[in-house]
Amino acid sequence: MGGLIKTAEEIEILRESGRRLAVVLDTLARAVKPGVSTFDLDALAYRLITEGGDKPAFLNYKPKGAIRPFPNTLCISVNAEVVHGIPRTDHILKEGDTVGLDLGLSHEGMFTDHAIRVAVGEISKEDRKLLEATKEALYLGIKAAKHGNRIGDIGHAISFSIEKAGFSVVEELGGHGLGYNAHEPPEVPNTGTAGTGRKLEPGMVLAIEPIVNAGKPDIIIDSDKWTIRTRDGSRSCQFEHTILITEGEAEILTKL
Repeated sequence: MGGLIKTAEEIEILRESGRRLAVVLDTLARAVKPGVSTFDLDALAYRLITEGGDKPAFLNYKPKGAIRPFPNTLCISVNAEVVHGIPRTDHILKEGDTVGLDLGLSHEGMFTDHAIRVAVGEISKEDRKLLEATKEALYLGIKAAKHGNRIGDIGHAISFSIEKAGFSVVEELGGHGLGYNAHEPPEVPNTGTAGTGRKLEPGMVLAIEPIVNAGKPDIIIDSDKWTIRTRDGSRSCQFEHTILITEGEAEILTKL
């Protein structure tokens, strides 16, 4: 169970898992507005996932190296927070913020992962550029993720695009395989050399997730031992899809 190449039956469950996750994240994005707390969004995510008969992938998840399990359903990161932000009742969204919504779901034991960065009302031109550049890098990474290519082709496509846009890739963080667990081999770095790394084969399921800073790439971890933020206080952005490697172009499992 949990092999690198997923079976046809596993892939069908993953397709449904991804579809359900996409619906939940779309609903969360529509709920983002000034005056809403990050805890409110987390509570909504938990309700939507469990009402569908599924399980939150991140709630009480403790990856290798973590000091304590993640205490919530939704990783929610605002402005200079990069990833893994913990929802709080006193963290109220305001006009001009950007907020990252990173969510995982387990449907019939199969995991998918999806993340977006959302504008809270009107945001600056520079923040809009960061969001658009990161999203574009995601789709360039997905385009490179095809049968016959290698893991390095994905990272090369992402990093080349981000550097061209004038931003920085957070090299310590990246994508991964998934299926029976929220994180499985292989690692999918957001930098790389084209033509290097593990060969991509049909049936592989990967989370592709460029993580990008407006300023320098350096990051720090908050005292809560989970929230990662930019060292220089610049804003950050993440977009993520779960994809299936096929004989042709990759299939995005976490799309509406």
